[in-house]
Amino acid sequence: MNYERITQKLSILADAAKYDVSCSSSGSKRSNPDKKLGDSSGMGICHSYTEDGRCVSLLKILLTNYCIFDCAYCVSRRSNDIQRAAFTVEEVVDLTINFYRRNYIEGLFLSSGIFKNADYTMERLVRVAKTLRLEHGFNGYIHLKTIPGASEELLREAGLYADRLSVNIEIPTDDGLKKLAPEKKRDEMTTPMQHISTGIVASKEERKVIRSAPAFAPAGLSSQMVIGATGESDLEIMQTADNLYQHYQLKRVYYSGYVPISNDQRLPGLGSPVPMLREHRLYQTDWLMRFYGFQMQEILHPEYRNLDLALDPKTGWALQNLHLFPVDVNRADREMLLRVPGIGHKSVDKIVAARRFRSLTFEHLQKMGVSMSRARYFLLCQDKNEVLRRAPGDRTQLRNVLIRQAHSKYRSALVQQGSLFDQADETTGLSATAVPDLHHLFADSL
Repeated sequence: MNYERITQKLSILADAAKYDVSCSSSGSKRSNPDKKLGDSSGMGICHSYTEDGRCVSLLKILLTNYCIFDCAYCVSRRSNDIQRAAFTVEEVVDLTINFYRRNYIEGLFLSSGIFKNADYTMERLVRVAKTLRLEHGFNGYIHLKTIPGASEELLREAGLYADRLSVNIEIPTDDGLKKLAPEKKRDEMTTPMQHISTGIVASKEERKVIRSAPAFAPAGLSSQMVIGATGESDLEIMQTADNLYQHYQLKRVYYSGYVPISNDQRLPGLGSPVPMLREHRLYQTDWLMRFYGFQMQEILHPEYRNLDLALDPKTGWALQNLHLFPVDVNRADREMLLRVPGIGHKSVDKIVAARRFRSLTFEHLQKMGVSMSRARYFLLCQDKNEVLRRAPGDRTQLRNVLIRQAHSKYRSALVQQGSLFDQADETTGLSATAVPDLHHLFADSL
């Protein structure tokens, strides 16, 4: 093996892969009973967080950054003047095995540009996973990015060797896709989703009858959308995500803010990258839809087409529906408690269990981990003197108070991460472009 050449390829293709954010391993339970190589049970994602807070790593590369398509938003597009490289199947396998043995990684995320055609590229991705599983006994996590337009047979084979499969939806709207990627067709993305979704359901049913039946993509199906490249509203983005969840049973949808990487005339004149805070709000909305029982139409609708960057979407919904509050914490059902800003699933579990024995006060809620800085404005407790520290129906005043508190919370998080604020936003006092990936910090405090 030419290590100097491999290192050069790795530098190019790992850098090109950083624009793909749709990698996750939650849900995979590929055990390793025969003491082979690797074990993906509960872990395997590159620089992300597991449910218990651990940060785990993944070799995340492209098979090649050559591509026959010329998508305006993509750094690997045909017309872009960049250094090109391609791994062989054997090189990716050797890298994965050697990196794993050195404890650098816990799995593989493999995507690719498209050279020649979809099946030609997909066949090589599948061969990487198949070689790792069958020839090397590798039981670590594998995530394959499927190629739009690949045959059903290759997709079926990919699902037998990969823990998770993903199909990028690329751009949220059909009009945006036609404008920025006219060579691609939406049905070339949705058709593979349907095949994979059907395969996952069929596999689960088969395994109920035959336990030894092979699992098909046990960690599920995911997708990614580039946001901000075509000026779509948050409503349009979440309508597309909601459709994917409803029709294809996706495990996750990822939202990747467009990063200006070219002067392509098809792209809007964006002076700066999409604010990371916008990404964060979309992820929070996605979280509410998947785990908190919210319907997309409750958060975004024609009157509110874009999310409020100053406040999290649950708080925004509560301000739009003040007639439903205050909620009596000692009587309200679980579903309504989950809609109170500042209360997450763990806190609701504690509340429901504790109130069986006594009436709860604000002091009790604070000890349970409820974010009382927000929740106290929407709750009714045993403490009569603590009820609703706001004028009834004074939405504007309450919003301003909550914005100041959110500002303080983000500032504390940024200081902990060693980040600094740059020029503050006039409305929130918080720079949207300075906010790092804080999704995992606030996931349970919505």
